[in-house]
Amino acid sequence: MSDTTTDASRYRPMPFGVTRVSLRDGAPGVRYLSADLPLGAYARRVTDYLLHWAEAAPERSFLARREALADGRTGDWQHVSYGQALEAARSIGQALLDRGLTAERPVLVLSENSLEHALLALGCIYAGVPYCPVSPAYATVSQDFDKLRHALDTLTPGLVFAADGARYGRAIEATVAPDVEVVLAQGAIAGRATTPFISLRATPATAAVDAAMHATGPGTIVKFLFTSGSTKLPKPVINTQRMWCANLQQITLSLPVLAQEPPVLVDWLPWNHTFGSNHNFGLVLMHGGTLYIDDGKPTAALIGETLRNLREIAPTVYFNVPAGFEMIAEAMKTDAQLRDTLLSRLQMFFYSGAGLSQPVWDSLHATQESAIGQRIVMATGLGMTESAPSALFVNSAEVRAGHVGVPVPGMTLKLVDVDGKTEVRYRGPNVTPGYWRSDAATRDAFDEEGYLITGDAVKWIDDSDIHRGLAFDGRIAEDFKLATGTFVSVGPLRARIVAAGAPYIQDVVLTGLNQKEIGALVFPAAAACREASRLPADAPWTEVLASAGVRQRIQAVLNQLARDATGSASRVARALLMAEPPSLDKGEITDKGSLNQRAVLRHREALVAALHEGTAPGILLAQA
Repeated sequence: MSDTTTDASRYRPMPFGVTRVSLRDGAPGVRYLSADLPLGAYARRVTDYLLHWAEAAPERSFLARREALADGRTGDWQHVSYGQALEAARSIGQALLDRGLTAERPVLVLSENSLEHALLALGCIYAGVPYCPVSPAYATVSQDFDKLRHALDTLTPGLVFAADGARYGRAIEATVAPDVEVVLAQGAIAGRATTPFISLRATPATAAVDAAMHATGPGTIVKFLFTSGSTKLPKPVINTQRMWCANLQQITLSLPVLAQEPPVLVDWLPWNHTFGSNHNFGLVLMHGGTLYIDDGKPTAALIGETLRNLREIAPTVYFNVPAGFEMIAEAMKTDAQLRDTLLSRLQMFFYSGAGLSQPVWDSLHATQESAIGQRIVMATGLGMTESAPSALFVNSAEVRAGHVGVPVPGMTLKLVDVDGKTEVRYRGPNVTPGYWRSDAATRDAFDEEGYLITGDAVKWIDDSDIHRGLAFDGRIAEDFKLATGTFVSVGPLRARIVAAGAPYIQDVVLTGLNQKEIGALVFPAAAACREASRLPADAPWTEVLASAGVRQRIQAVLNQLARDATGSASRVARALLMAEPPSLDKGEITDKGSLNQRAVLRHREALVAALHEGTAPGILLAQA
């Protein structure tokens, strides 16, 4: 392996579990990659962890969330201990059993992350009743409720839980059948009978619920998690006890820092996504840690709540998406209290959901070195909802943007040559058996050897050293050919544009299928562009984007990229600044903040055509 001792010494010490891998050849164009570290034994069911910590540390805080105040602000932290969580899970589980709920009539959850949401989930897991947290946006942002209606039709739930009658009432009235019980954490829905959540929690537990828990095992369905639905309606991924427990073991072996002490998380990542629920919630439960539920988000309106929480609570590891780290990196430059608290005992940063630009990475490292004399490792990996989620992790402190690392123990990666790229496919105990009530989609998801087809492309970080692992090389389905037959590799070029455009470019969608040259739909970063425009703070967004200051900066990025291009496949010839942000309702962006290239192209087809025809107003042309 290459010598990284000198560079690694700049980092706060952090061990990595998988240091060596094995590679073997298969059929022509196929290789198999696996970790040399064995998986070993893992829990039969997630509730084993709850039972353990409720006995070993019953008073320890498991979950905490700030109290919601009447004026819309948040107050003091409200805590739930491990002992209280087990007691609530048994009572709620009993209530679910009393209703005869099963996989055929599961629980559907309409709620942001909350204490009630968590306790209901634990009750479902304890009783062996599958549940499905769907994106709150399906009910609160969507205007047609099509995705929510699809989820209800697919799952046929016997009970729907909603955090608040006022917030979710309109969607429930429009989509939930009158004979389906609705449970509310608070509020009411006019004209509809509902059940208060506290009545579930007050149900006396009996031996029946404990028997139900012991009857669960590795093959028991824990939950359904819907995919993002980038090209079609979302698919319900079956999540079993085996998947979840195996993956928690795989994550811990790959990142042993998680087991060094009970982890403390300050986390907003939504539980309808596998990253927030299986990964983060699961790791806290496995290792007896504490999860502080963050009501903030990486948006201009809500990042203040996140920063407030991070000034007060010192996490041991911190997870976020790239947009969140970008905002935190900027705030840390001037906020001493944030720096002091956040960095005081932090062992690892971890990002997922999209690519993190190198300038943001470099800014975080510069602040850390100035504040504590060391860098914090920025870890990442690769996975998906269907792999529960983690399949690969980096295995060195010297991580760069795009690195995804080596396979987790117990998983085999199948590397397949596809159209000049290498697709990665998964097989292991953490991989889903399929999609619920979707036999055709399940068949299409696996190849002839039973490997999950991911559509993700990878390449070696170092061709001469396989033990350093893999780098992400884009989504195969996003790549396209120009009219000249030249193949455009979207992922790497997109990352290069975002890095070159920092801090003014938030993200881009590349265009050019069957065209002579590459175009780009540019989604600008609001704060930096408003500053560059030198317009008043309340100036309309369209005026900001039309300002000379913004257009000159984006033009300079295009020109530099054109000068650095090696040919038509790496040269962005024309671009449009997007005044309309990506739509959550149309699937252009997820509630985690990840941009969906294919959905944007589909919904903005006319704009793409106008860009390449030269008829769209405000086109920027690269000048090499």
